[in-house]
Amino acid sequence: MNITILGATGWIGGELTAQALLRGHQITAVARNPEKLTTNNITVKSFDLQSNDDITPLLTGTDVVIASIGGRAEGNHELVARTAKRLLTALSGSNTRLLWVGGAGSLEVSPGVTLVSSPDFPAEYKDEALAQGEALDVFRASNTATKWTFVSPAAVIYPGTSEGAYRIGGDAFFTNEQGESKISVADYARAMLDEAQNAAHINQRISVAY
Repeated sequence: MNITILGATGWIGGELTAQALLRGHQITAVARNPEKLTTNNITVKSFDLQSNDDITPLLTGTDVVIASIGGRAEGNHELVARTAKRLLTALSGSNTRLLWVGGAGSLEVSPGVTLVSSPDFPAEYKDEALAQGEALDVFRASNTATKWTFVSPAAVIYPGTSEGAYRIGGDAFFTNEQGESKISVADYARAMLDEAQNAAHINQRISVAY
């Protein structure tokens, strides 16, 4: 499978790239600073999502685009929803699927009540969570033909290797038997690549946690 990963120099993007290579996929890694990509056996392309350049040629011929996009580093959270809309439009005339690295803040702790609206939600992550919620709204309102999947991690995603089985949920926030919502970055990437290969949740938001 040909997979294009946007944001490949990031923490999650790097893990996705490494695991996709281990699975034998052909990887095109896209980054604003491609010199940071030193992984062997991948195709590297440069693109700045803050530019107005046409991204469509960059995505031609790929089976799946995985976008790991955030505005935190540059303080530009508007980039998130704008990129979602941009990719949906760019891929609408193709058979390429779009998988999105989402956030946990838009998960519902009760019907109609999101995690990000909880009083104890960490203030330092609120803007980022709200931006991902706006991106989810873009996906759900899209009238393009692009097939997408929005993949929310658990509330806590952390460095580490696989810890075994993960669970797939929907819009509802869920926890393990200890009341924890967590997933290692390795298992989040594993779930994302399983979805890339299996296409089991087209035009849906799913969540991944132990």
